[in-house]
Amino acid sequence: MTWLEDRAVAVITGAAVGDALGGATEGWTPEQIEERHGGRVTGIVGPWYPNWRDARPIAPYHKGDGHITDDTLMTCALVEVYAKRRAHLDAYAMAEDLVPLMIGEPRWVPELETSALLLQRVFLAEKWIVTKLHYGHADPREAGAGNVVNCGAAMYIAPVGIANAGDPRGAYAEAIDLTGAHQSSYGREAAGVLAAMVAASVAPGAGLDDVVEAALSVAHDGTAAALRAVVDAFSNSIPPSTDEQERALARRVREVVAPFDSVGPHYRQMSMDARRPSRTKSIEELPAALGLVLGHRGEYRGSVLASVNYGRDADSIASMAGAICAGLGGTTVVPAEWVDAIDEASRTDLRATGRLMASAAADILRADRERALARVAGIGAAIGEEA
Repeated sequence: MTWLEDRAVAVITGAAVGDALGGATEGWTPEQIEERHGGRVTGIVGPWYPNWRDARPIAPYHKGDGHITDDTLMTCALVEVYAKRRAHLDAYAMAEDLVPLMIGEPRWVPELETSALLLQRVFLAEKWIVTKLHYGHADPREAGAGNVVNCGAAMYIAPVGIANAGDPRGAYAEAIDLTGAHQSSYGREAAGVLAAMVAASVAPGAGLDDVVEAALSVAHDGTAAALRAVVDAFSNSIPPSTDEQERALARRVREVVAPFDSVGPHYRQMSMDARRPSRTKSIEELPAALGLVLGHRGEYRGSVLASVNYGRDADSIASMAGAICAGLGGTTVVPAEWVDAIDEASRTDLRATGRLMASAAADILRADRERALARVAGIGAAIGEEA
């Protein structure tokens, strides 16, 4: 494989593994997770309740057993849009191509154990995309205003980083434009920053410091403050080597991130000002993922499992951590046995999705190169200097 193919497959599979493992622990506390599973989760586990079809608050979703969630389903749909357009995307692409996929093309939804429309699986904040763009005919660039502010846009944005490999600022700008159709405030900002981090991670020779620099260079407002707090707290961390050290890392990450998180201490009983637009708040998932990645110095397995055992929005946190670490390390760091098991359980081919994204990204990057060369020549002519 080329470098781009390897990194695209790594990011898609690495994020999906985090999503599938974290889906089983989403919404619970670290203490509840350990009690339920007899210790820390170290791989694919079964659903929280055996009667998952009826048990609240999980029904009707079969989380666990290697099932990907809406995070990965939306990611795969975005890859399909890139594969169709083979160009950079904007808010109009969301309206013209992603919405039709959400409402017009049934696909296997592992958590429902049936073929269904993507619209029927996603959370209300993602149903908003269809409501505003298809039924409300809103201007795509403004449709995200008024929606619940959450991690919904960030959870599927990793492909934008691949399409802008090595260009964090370009990835940020594209993600901000694209997700204007879905999110606003710090929810939209998180999508832009995560896309920048993925773009930095997949550049040849990139290291964890490059990812951190990319995040801090593009982030604004509460998202920037939350990321800075995490970087200050964990940049010099020594990776945990015992379960108790893992627990201490998770507690410290939550402590550092909590002042910026509007959801509050009880994930299922949110604070009164939860998920409202703000200049001072951040989604929890992005800084928590970075904190756990820094705590493990970018090591894939440790970062993802730390995210899974963190609880709360574990699937999205683990997906973000997985995308970053896999972008840095490539396909060899994503355990093949996890990818194979998730492919089988979810009736999907994650590696094929990664290869599809790589093919689209290669065309996009070639076009970028031609535009860049023409721009350089044009600048030289304009200022009277040879390019």
